[in-house]
Amino acid sequence: MSLTLFLILCLNGLQYGLLLFLIAAGLTLVFGVMGFINLAHGVQYMVGAYLVFAFHQLTGSFTLSVALSLGAALLLGLLLEVLVFRHLYARSHLDQVLATFALILVFSEGTRWLFGSFPLYLDIPEALSGTVMLPGGIAYSLYRLFLIGVGLLVAAGLHVLISRTRLGIRVRAGESDREMIAALGVDISRLYTIVFALGAALAGLAGALIGAIQSVQVGMGEPVLILAFVVIVIGGIGSIKGAFIGSLLVGLTDTLGGVLLPELFALFMPRADAAPAGAALASMSIYLLMAVVLVVRPAGLYGVRT
Repeated sequence: MSLTLFLILCLNGLQYGLLLFLIAAGLTLVFGVMGFINLAHGVQYMVGAYLVFAFHQLTGSFTLSVALSLGAALLLGLLLEVLVFRHLYARSHLDQVLATFALILVFSEGTRWLFGSFPLYLDIPEALSGTVMLPGGIAYSLYRLFLIGVGLLVAAGLHVLISRTRLGIRVRAGESDREMIAALGVDISRLYTIVFALGAALAGLAGALIGAIQSVQVGMGEPVLILAFVVIVIGGIGSIKGAFIGSLLVGLTDTLGGVLLPELFALFMPRADAAPAGAALASMSIYLLMAVVLVVRPAGLYGVRT
């Protein structure tokens, strides 16, 4: 394998990991601060992808479509929190799992009814199409480079929000001791609403951006939700820094493993057998990574043992 191909794979893994971060960051905040298991988080990712497609059909502008879908995802998160999730905070985790799984079914079938079962495709905007030459003579997709930039910008913004603002102080305090900050006069219900809406907006943004490089289809949120849970377990529940590092590890492991492992197996077995064997091991590699991290640090890389 050439060095150029390896660097392109690393960039693809970085781009994939940063999109995972947009989803996992909201999920780790909701789980860490609120102690709420939201299986419907992947639905908000799917809805963001479908919304940007629908808005693009109406406006013809990719930028405006992303902005509108982001606002709609935020509004949907607020409505779900007020109408559904707020009534489940005091319930058991089993009740939360069952209720949010029911929402997956409702939104999946509702989306199928509105848009049909066939995959939809969104063209990359003209301003972001084509490739750009990077140092070393590497030709790389301009849109994927744009996704990397957006992911890094959001990560920096979340870091500042959590570590430097009053809201961030309340979020971190809520993660440590929800009962205490409620006793000190903090409106815990309002804090929950803000955290949930922020998580929904981040998931919707990830869905809106991914629609230009992969098909938009019903059920696209479930596999991503599983990976997001893997990310927050690796990084540590409630930690934005952990979600960032965990996302990069998962993105790079999945991308590099899918290409390098079949090539490695081909060194000592027929290529016809090496391809499926390497692909199978590559699909398991992120879970093996999670297992290794949990053995070394049971609370995750940046989690706090309680």
